Amino acid sequence: MADDQRRAPAGLSGLQSPRSGGFLPDTLFGRIWRWLGAVLGLPRLLGLARGMKRLGRTAVTSVPYTWLLLFFLAPFAIVLKISLAESVIAQPPYTALVEWTEGAVMHIRLSLGNFSFLFQDPLYVDAYINSLKVASFSTLLCLLIGYPMAYAIARAPEKLRPALLMLVVMPFWTSFLIRIYAWIGILKNNGLLNNFLMWLGVIDEPLPMLHTLFSVYVGMVYSYLPFMVLPLFATLVRLDKDLLEAAFDLGCRPFTAFLKVTLPLSFPGVLAGSLLVFIPAVGEFVIPDLLGGPSTLMIGKMLWTEFFSNRDWPIASTLAIAMLAFLVVPIVIFQKVREHQAEKEEQA
Repeated sequence: MADDQRRAPAGLSGLQSPRSGGFLPDTLFGRIWRWLGAVLGLPRLLGLARGMKRLGRTAVTSVPYTWLLLFFLAPFAIVLKISLAESVIAQPPYTALVEWTEGAVMHIRLSLGNFSFLFQDPLYVDAYINSLKVASFSTLLCLLIGYPMAYAIARAPEKLRPALLMLVVMPFWTSFLIRIYAWIGILKNNGLLNNFLMWLGVIDEPLPMLHTLFSVYVGMVYSYLPFMVLPLFATLVRLDKDLLEAAFDLGCRPFTAFLKVTLPLSFPGVLAGSLLVFIPAVGEFVIPDLLGGPSTLMIGKMLWTEFFSNRDWPIASTLAIAMLAFLVVPIVIFQKVREHQAEKEEQA
């Protein structure tokens, strides 16, 4: 062992195998490593290794940031730019923010009138309020239906859980648009549901279910229910069953134990599922357009009308920016709750 250390190249006394305690094995990699150590010296070789490690970390972390830059920040900047312009009959149908005049003088034209116009016109205010109402009630319905489903799947035998979860996500195997059109065939006056109720003798004439607020809620709950069930299941399946047994030993009835143990511990899943349903439901366009009626005024339909029918791109962009500002509030609240929950777990 002493003879091997004397024959080792200068500067390589620290290059020992972590398993054997000696030098690197006499392989191709070991020979290359020792040769680089002899040429560059151990400090420079270790510095090169650290630099490559930092470069690898930077390359890995840059991927999500590049994705956000290309597919979120860049489109958001474009929409924000259009919202600060004025509508004109031209191509594109809005004014430029920066103009160069004679003498290379730059003029910046920013218009905030679109934002003030949103709050002055009751049509847009009603659209925002109605969108928040529909999204909130749809989220509540998804929670009331999805919580028992997630609880039942979490308490089911472990062998049955994959099959039950597959049934929850199975609607995603079909196109979203086709599923909404299927509901039109179910809810229309001569559709499957009305014909079945008349065959049972429950009703004498078809009920007007399509193009109503009822059909919008049916479509919303059907489409977004899996987004509520999956986070709730992920939270409920990790709950410690010993806590419920301790509650039963202390005299709690099953419903009381659920209210005092299970429900508070599942709150992160409730909040995550509610956000996953509420945020896309606010800006939903397809369901209100196909299943709702003329009175179903939501911000998604307003965006479509302003962009493609009225060709008022600045107002449409302003609607999108305002909707995004409304959606930031629940996201910030969710983040604060998560931070508070993490602090409590650390203290415990």
